[in-house]
Amino acid sequence: MWRKLRTVLESVVALVPLMIVRALRPLMLIRFGPLRSERLGHFAANTELYLCEREAGLHGRRTLDIFYHTPPICNRQLARMWERRLRVWKAARWLDRLNRRLPGGGAHVIPMPSDIDIRGLLPKMPAHLTFTPEEEDQARKGLRALSIPEGVPLVCLHSRDAAYLAQALPGSDWGYHDFRNSSIANFVPAAEELARRGYVVVRTGAAVEQPIPSNHARIVDYAVCGRTALLDVYLAAACRFYLGDTCGFDALPRVFRKPLAVVNVVQLSSARTEQAIIILKQFWSRELHRALTLEEIFASRAAWYARREQFAQAGIELIENSGEEIAALAIEMDERLNGTWQATAEDAQLQARFQAIFAPHMTDGLQAPRLGAAFLRQHQALLGDRVACAS
Repeated sequence: MWRKLRTVLESVVALVPLMIVRALRPLMLIRFGPLRSERLGHFAANTELYLCEREAGLHGRRTLDIFYHTPPICNRQLARMWERRLRVWKAARWLDRLNRRLPGGGAHVIPMPSDIDIRGLLPKMPAHLTFTPEEEDQARKGLRALSIPEGVPLVCLHSRDAAYLAQALPGSDWGYHDFRNSSIANFVPAAEELARRGYVVVRTGAAVEQPIPSNHARIVDYAVCGRTALLDVYLAAACRFYLGDTCGFDALPRVFRKPLAVVNVVQLSSARTEQAIIILKQFWSRELHRALTLEEIFASRAAWYARREQFAQAGIELIENSGEEIAALAIEMDERLNGTWQATAEDAQLQARFQAIFAPHMTDGLQAPRLGAAFLRQHQALLGDRVACAS
């Protein structure tokens, strides 16, 4: 009863301002819309891409956009930073709700982009997130508290699991996309190799199921101890590159234009991340007793599956990347950034074949992603060269 009464009261309060907004439309278009504040990936990526679109002139000159947050806010620091760049007004929620109920409201709804950069804007524009001097100082103190020396190169590492959504958004069944999850143990060889190469590897996450099983002094399990909202954003801005699964956190390095080494990729239809090298989970067919080729993955529509039941019904088992595969990708990214990566003629040929298979399935005209070299050498069956049968 109270919810219904509150909705009525909100509509009464919003009606007159909304009528004024609509009357002003010939002079200025005022629009309303939510920020996806409850999910880190959308909160970071969708908002950054909106600002890129606005800077590119895609939202009109005589347009005034007013946002509101969708609770719960997943990262208060990110909210503060966006509020410095956008008009965010709590009461805009009332105006937006009423506007969507009344006829003719479509023009007053902000058309927010998805988290995929289909226009290729991110590489062309600088990041819109900036820190104040006070935030910079506080973040550096936070790194010192984690025993991270100033100036040392950082890698943000993230292994997706079920803990965050169960804690932050309880009451919903998030198991439908647990096919994206992975084991933190498989990241240990990569983390320890990067630590040997001089990096401090920071394991990120707002909530995790288990600590990283390594005692290496240059591996910091920040997700377990020492995490703050400010450091979440600052680490993404300060890292040399990101290593991990597709998840909400990977959007933060993306918006700061950091290179990404992405593992355990399953949803190939969205695997076109800027400045990224990826490796895939294997799509193992129980019927064929082998891993599916890339063409078979696309032909079966498994590249677009978004729920675990779809894989189960298709008889597909997803096999995580091994520790050796993830370590090889980390080494490739490090050597590419250092300018010491040596690609062979075979690597170039395999990569070209992968891109040729992948590209026709990308309808937005963007480039296909780069597949990790060692992974592609090991899994040439993905290109249809040979069939790997079960023993």
